[in-house]
Amino acid sequence: MQELKQVHAFLIKTAQNHEPVVATELLRHSATSDFRDIDYALSLFDEMPEPDCFAWNTLIRALAETHDRPLHALLFFCNMVSDGMVEPNRFTFPSVLKACSVLTRLEEGKQVHGLVVKFGFSGDEFVVSNLLRMYVMREEGIVVLCNVMVDGYVRVGNLTAARELFDRMHKRSVVSWNAMISGYAQNGYFLEAIELFHRMQMEDLLPNRVTLVSVLPAISRLGAIEMGKWVHLYAERNKIKIDDALGSALVDMYAKCGSIGKAVQVFESLPKSNVITWNAILGGLAMHGKAKDVFDFFARMERSGISPSDVTYIAILSACSHAGLVDKGRSYFNHMVNVGFVPRIEHYGCMVDLLGRAGYLEEAKELILNMPIKSDDVIWKALLGACKVHKNVEIGRRAAEVLMQLAPHDSGAYVAISNIYASSGDWDAVAEVRLMMKDLDIRKDPGCSWIEIDGVIHEFLVEDDSHPSAKEIHSMLEEISNKLNFEGYRPNTTQVLLKMDETHKESVLHYHSEKIAVAFGLISTTPKTPLQIVKNLRICEDCHSSMKLISKIYNRKITIRDRKRFHHFEHGSCSCMDYW
Repeated sequence: MQELKQVHAFLIKTAQNHEPVVATELLRHSATSDFRDIDYALSLFDEMPEPDCFAWNTLIRALAETHDRPLHALLFFCNMVSDGMVEPNRFTFPSVLKACSVLTRLEEGKQVHGLVVKFGFSGDEFVVSNLLRMYVMREEGIVVLCNVMVDGYVRVGNLTAARELFDRMHKRSVVSWNAMISGYAQNGYFLEAIELFHRMQMEDLLPNRVTLVSVLPAISRLGAIEMGKWVHLYAERNKIKIDDALGSALVDMYAKCGSIGKAVQVFESLPKSNVITWNAILGGLAMHGKAKDVFDFFARMERSGISPSDVTYIAILSACSHAGLVDKGRSYFNHMVNVGFVPRIEHYGCMVDLLGRAGYLEEAKELILNMPIKSDDVIWKALLGACKVHKNVEIGRRAAEVLMQLAPHDSGAYVAISNIYASSGDWDAVAEVRLMMKDLDIRKDPGCSWIEIDGVIHEFLVEDDSHPSAKEIHSMLEEISNKLNFEGYRPNTTQVLLKMDETHKESVLHYHSEKIAVAFGLISTTPKTPLQIVKNLRICEDCHSSMKLISKIYNRKITIRDRKRFHHFEHGSCSCMDYW
């Protein structure tokens, strides 16, 4: 240490002591060497005009590891955060958490944990391991520890490990339930999220506002309107404040569950002080094909003084796409750029979808090739889907080739180009694509539909006969088929893009998942009861034509939400006006 002080004296003499690299090295040696001198290190730190994060971390670590100085480490960290000149990094928190452990200061540790989350390090393995070590120090911390571990597993996508730990917990707080429900919902396990939400109530644990915000996206995705209504009623009865977050989630839920009128009603009851709330209603209206309402609400939003976000323009462009308003879409896209927004891949995706649906395939392709950001698989899928609709083999082949490079194991590109070849009668090309899929072990995503009856969600796949009511469903499907034929309907077998005889093609169309769901709905509800179905894929032309007639024959309003939008079938017509 004496030699270090001599070096320091020489640097002062030669006016080099304030050089950042030199000052940092002096600090490191005085604070971390075997002959460390903490007080001397502190004096060196005080001389530094603008200490960086490394300098702060060096002192915090040295103080935390010195026998009588852990409290000073915490105070030093507080100074760092309150000073605001330098943000802590992933190497700051382990030393601070170690100081909390040594001092057995659980409350301070919880506050540090909050900062870990705030600064985005809750998924960092190095930081989390120190969090766990801190929480183990007291029995009270064990519950918190388990919650942290469940949340940590969820954040990194390891839901199996999270659920195993969750199930082993002897005492589960609302925090652990929320983490697990949110994890399932965010990772696409919607049925599991809802099942856990039900189990939570059975164990007499009251959901809080975070629980409701966490489960509503799962309810939305499955179109479980009755369950969504229950959540809304629960919030009102228990006087849970419906703020922007919960209110927006409710608006989104009602819109995605097909009740756009109720979504508007909830929206009108909210303060509407946040752009997120406006985006929720704009996105919902767009999904229902209500372009004029989207434009009207957007104008209201601007008049109220709320500035749009980039998400706002995604909703507007999506509305233009669903309505086929090409010129309007171009105008809004240009307006967005003119007011200072830099278009994201989602905005370009909306434009490609808009142009592609309207048949401007060459322009859509050129937009992708010339946009200033790197294209992704989603935007090429939009172009490929448009090529399928308009039976454009040339551009479709090009889009499929790019997709196979971007996402080689995604079945979408292979299935779409195979369908384009099939629709043009090129069965040799179809065989080649299917052989390629077999060699790469790529399987097509099966069509799947959900319908909620009396609060229970029923799931159906193509040609599904696994339901307990399969016999009754089959009888209803036969009845539907006979009534459709009497009305003059003939199956659109061009939608079956497989090489087989016409009779077999008609049979395949007969058992599409949404038709099975409708049949189950008809046998499970009283006459005139509206039916609401969610489908994971785009509804085919044959099912679309069938649903129009079924709504007329059985005098039912049938709502189907497919991968793209809502279709409201009533009195023999559809709200999309056959443009989807």
